[in-house]
Amino acid sequence: MPSPAKTTDAEIIAAAQKLVERRGRGGFSMKDIATAVGIRAPSLYGRFADRAQILARVEIESWRRLEAELGRAALPADPVQGLVAQARAYRTFAKTHPEAYALMFDPRAARTDEGTRARARALAPTLPGFAALVGGDSAGPDGRALLAARVLTPFLHGFVSMELGGAFRLGGGVDEAFEHGVKTILAGLGTKPGPRNLVRRRPAPARSPGRARGRRRKP
Repeated sequence: MPSPAKTTDAEIIAAAQKLVERRGRGGFSMKDIATAVGIRAPSLYGRFADRAQILARVEIESWRRLEAELGRAALPADPVQGLVAQARAYRTFAKTHPEAYALMFDPRAARTDEGTRARARALAPTLPGFAALVGGDSAGPDGRALLAARVLTPFLHGFVSMELGGAFRLGGGVDEAFEHGVKTILAGLGTKPGPRNLVRRRPAPARSPGRARGRRRKP
């Protein structure tokens, strides 16, 4: 009978995730992962083709953790306050796990169906709040809730990326700026567009024939 495995895939991914948090995506090797779980590197290659495959699994697990944080922050009774709370949870997650967060948005990461599904699941806890705010309940590519989420998400990502990079150097309250930005965007999303105000041009004053043709010469 074959000997039982000394470690599981989940334990390997958990070890890789810790290495990502401590050293960043480029700060460790397959040998480092193998050592962390008590196996030899050839045994690790028997489970995963390369480091990129392990990083892809770490990325998906990071999206799952963000999904859990956003789900805990949801407030179904008050969609606006719920979305504010979820925005705060998003920021806290990024600041608590900066290297994992960077991996989640790394342009070098492979685009896979599993990764896309993980992103969709992470967004799902916010969609009921957006739907209640802007109307409609569709979460499809043309749904208003998803459109609204795509307005707020770039602000969140841009803000925390600048914050993690130490880009806010002009003083002032960064927390206050974050709160103001989130609430301003949500207030704008919740505003119902009204009919366009038509600007009517005033009719030009009638001109006398003399003015129209120029001054007449005296005989």
